[in-house]
Order: sequence, then C-alpha cells, then structure tokens
Amino acid sequence: MTPILLLSLKLSVVAILLAIGMLTTRREITYLWQRPKLLMRSLLTMYFLVPLVAILFVTLLPLAPSLKIAVFVLAISAGAPLLPKKLMGLGSDEYVLSLVVTASILAIFTVPAWATALGPLFGRDSQLAPVAVAIVIAQSFLVPLAIGMVFRRFFPAKAEVYADNILTVANLVLTVSALLLLGANWQLIAKAGWPTLFALAGLTLSALTVGHLMGGKEPGERTVLAVSCATRHIGLAILVAAAVPGPKTAVFVAAYIVSSAIVSIPYLKWQSKVNVASEKSSSE
Repeated sequence: MTPILLLSLKLSVVAILLAIGMLTTRREITYLWQRPKLLMRSLLTMYFLVPLVAILFVTLLPLAPSLKIAVFVLAISAGAPLLPKKLMGLGSDEYVLSLVVTASILAIFTVPAWATALGPLFGRDSQLAPVAVAIVIAQSFLVPLAIGMVFRRFFPAKAEVYADNILTVANLVLTVSALLLLGANWQLIAKAGWPTLFALAGLTLSALTVGHLMGGKEPGERTVLAVSCATRHIGLAILVAAAVPGPKTAVFVAAYIVSSAIVSIPYLKWQSKVNVASEKSSSE
C-alpha cells in the first residue's frame, strides 16, 4: 500500500505544478528575476538559513536516526509547489508563482549540492547524482509547468477555471494520501512518540520565523517567504527519501505535510488580518 500512496503523493504534486503553469505568464515567471535584492534574500533564506536551522535541530536535539534523516531530506528540499493555493489573494501572487518556478529550476543544482555536503553529517553518503536529479525534476516538475503554460497561451479563459479545480482536487489527494500513509505506518509514528511530532512542528515553526524575519517590510512578501520556508518541496523530498532504504523517511515526510499545515494555518490567518489592516491604513 505504501508504494501506491507514494505514487499518489508524486502525482498530486505533478498535478499542482500543471495547474501552476495554467496560472503563470512570462511576466510572473520573471517577477523575481527583475528584483535582485528580493531574489537574493529569498534564496538565501530558503536555501541556506533553513538548512542551517535543520542542522541545529539534529545536532542539539536527541532525535532518532530515521527522524534526523527525514529532517535532512526536508531541509534540502527547498521550494514549494503547494504555495499558490495557500497564498493566492494575499497581494503577492506574482511573487508566489515566480518563487515556485525559480525554486524548481534551482533544485537541479541545490538538492545534489546539499545532499553531498550534509550526507556525511547524517551518517550516510549521498547517492543523488546531479544528472539524475535534473532528469527527474525536468520530467516531474518542469514539463507539467511548461504544459500548463502552453495550455494557458491557447486557452486563457479556461486555464484559470481548470487550474483552480485541479489545485483543489490535487491538494485534497495530497492531504488524504499523506494521512493514509501515516495511518498505514502508524506503528512507526507511535514508536517514535510525541517527540517526533514536536520536532517536525518545531522545524515548521522555526522555518516560518526565519522566513518572516527575512521577508522585509511588505506584509505580502513577508508572508510568502515565511510559508515558502515552512512548506518544503514534497515532490523533491519524496525523491530524496526514495534513496533511503525502508519507508521511515517517507513516512516522516508525510507527517511533515500534516504538521506544517497545522502550524501554518494560524500564521496565515494572522497575516491575512495584518494585510487587511495594512491595506486599510494605506487607503486612508
């Protein structure tokens, strides 16, 4: 059952990226590229500061070896195609879409680099070849994105409607698959105990905090970067987890999907109120 659920998780991420392509134009892709300061701050936070937080977690906390590897996997899987559904309407749609596309492209280089650098720290050598990662990212992430963008070019009116429906269904499938994966492997979670869940929630909260502090003064951009740091690239995480023998790492990745949602929802509600208040004060 676990292989089927893992496949379901992967396919849901592919569907989400297809929908993102339907929502994305060339102007939105290049939004960050035309703002070098925001681009560098975003990449520094997502690709350097969050992995450093993960290193502190596994170094200072008495975590089980399998959980340490899961934290490592999540830390290097920067970029989050799950972001648009969470953040659309907060005033930074172009930033969201540009960040997703940019992160997916950079993952070709960053995932193998971090896996090589941090692999020995977690007691294992990296088995991820850069070319293999590039091929998987192209097939699973960049191709559906490109297909979605081509569809939008020829059918702009239908694209947004289809994209919204696909995002709704794909996010539901992703959540249900993660919960079923946890249910099918509940013994692993029960054996690891509450410290595991607290560690995953703590990683989410720490990533949110780092992103929030580095997000700048504009409320919408601050929210996007914070949630980007907390919502890891689940498709990449599953890819990296597949290189680890046994189902434990994949199960902890699924647990992170649930814990990150639980921790992020209150933050999003808070920031939504902040954004509304900011818009009111600026209009007065």
